[in-house]
Amino acid sequence: MKILVTGAAGFIGAAVSQYLINRGDHVVGIDNINDYYDVNLKHARLAHINTSDAASHFTFIEMGVEERDKMTALFEEHKFDRVVHLAAQAGVRYSLENPNAYVDSNIVGFVNILEGCRHNSVGHLVYASSSSVYGANETMPFSEQHNVDHQVSLYAASKKANELMAHTYSHLYNLPTTGLRFFTVYGPWGRPDMALFKFTKKILEGDTIQVYNFGNHRRDFTYIDDIVEGVIKSLDNVASPNEQWDGKQPDPSTSKAPYKVYNIGAQTPVHLLRFIETLEEALGVEAKKELLPMQPGDVPDTYADVSSLVADTGYQPKTNIDKGVKAFVDWYRDFYNI
Repeated sequence: MKILVTGAAGFIGAAVSQYLINRGDHVVGIDNINDYYDVNLKHARLAHINTSDAASHFTFIEMGVEERDKMTALFEEHKFDRVVHLAAQAGVRYSLENPNAYVDSNIVGFVNILEGCRHNSVGHLVYASSSSVYGANETMPFSEQHNVDHQVSLYAASKKANELMAHTYSHLYNLPTTGLRFFTVYGPWGRPDMALFKFTKKILEGDTIQVYNFGNHRRDFTYIDDIVEGVIKSLDNVASPNEQWDGKQPDPSTSKAPYKVYNIGAQTPVHLLRFIETLEEALGVEAKKELLPMQPGDVPDTYADVSSLVADTGYQPKTNIDKGVKAFVDWYRDFYNI
């Protein structure tokens, strides 16, 4: 198949692109290579793809999803079979500082993706949502059947908006869409703005790490390989209408339209202090910690119920934090020559 992967220079996008070209699909990857974090890492991810044996199946174009005319031309030229939309302005805390970046990329950009799919007969759109849509929910584990109307950051609100917009296009234009609520992704080639990357850098440099909510957060840390498996299985399992869907007792995760929403997580929440202990063991260094209150926009816990994804696709997370954190540390030392 010819598949568009947006955010192809990103953490998840690069890993998904690599998997798809390895199995023989042709991937057109786009990314605007913005400076939200180190652009050298983004270029290194692309270089890593281009040095693989299947690199001939990968075409990269530097552009942003918010660029309407360019996106229209891209879809018209390539006539993609399927789309994996992973491009977004990421980060909860940054959404408090620069809200317009989230509107441009996550809202305007998503409309451009939907319009491209609609007008070019794309067979399936799989897009990144986020566990942050659960917001103020406290019932654990988080289920796709739960109400998600109480987001606590603009980033989370933009992801919920994506799910609503996707359903509208599935309903109006019979476009199959699948939204994936990712739960705290980590692993080699990860994002420098996320806890594992920041903690590793600071611990190795002898700096103090800032631990929010006094370390009482629980996060459903999910290893990158498990995330990629979930993305690919979802892509291959084209969303279809749920004929048993009842508008009097509506299931938020399905519809009479070809629409689906899944959680992708490890289904094993870990206390942040335990996660830090695992990192200390992998590094062989004890961290200096500054315990701080919870930050605006954060939620205390995340815990994914992935039973729907398991039932529909056979997804099964395999990597525990001991193995996953060690793999990240090994990559980090190698990449930065430490």
